[in-house]
Amino acid sequence: MITVVLADDHVVVRQGIKALVESRPGFKVVGEASDGFEAIELTERLQPAVLILDLGMEKVDGIEVVRQLRRRAENTAIVILSMRADERHVIDALRAGAKAYVLKGADADELIRAIQEALAGRRYLSSLLSQQAIENYAQTKPSSATKYGNLTPREREVVRLVASGLNNASIAEQLFISRRTVEVHRARAKHKLGVTTVTGLIRCAIDHGLVSGDVQSK
Repeated sequence: MITVVLADDHVVVRQGIKALVESRPGFKVVGEASDGFEAIELTERLQPAVLILDLGMEKVDGIEVVRQLRRRAENTAIVILSMRADERHVIDALRAGAKAYVLKGADADELIRAIQEALAGRRYLSSLLSQQAIENYAQTKPSSATKYGNLTPREREVVRLVASGLNNASIAEQLFISRRTVEVHRARAKHKLGVTTVTGLIRCAIDHGLVSGDVQSK
């Protein structure tokens, strides 16, 4: 029996997908989630063979759900079923760990095919997408925006303060942490952003609107 968890914030959509999936021999829907938090909790607890996930989830967005479940339910194949056809969302989903990406305009046979391919450990992309284009993008280095998204809130705050011209001692005083802790956050931020200098940190801070473009590197 191939167990499935459905995660979509629309009840009618979940009902339709459930009817479709369970009309095929060997498939059983064992759980339904209406938001990202529920999707993580249900999938971690039930450990289904497949999670069919919409990206536009409340509480926790779909991409973050995928990231979390790569650690918590590593044997569950994740199939994205979404209205979002732009390359950025497809790429982010694949990089996060999704095996298949199907558009909601696809037919029932394509969704089942995507599930089967994902279960076999192969990547599947909706026929409405350009597979070659997506594969090429998936092989490129993550964009600065993707890298920035990997920073913790504390690392972002340290980057902002560095870009504002504060030294480690002043940052430690402002954040009520030790100077050594500031140095650790700063080093980790540099590593995640792929920069080696203060100028590089400042440029990232400017690019993401943390500080204005007229700051001076220290």
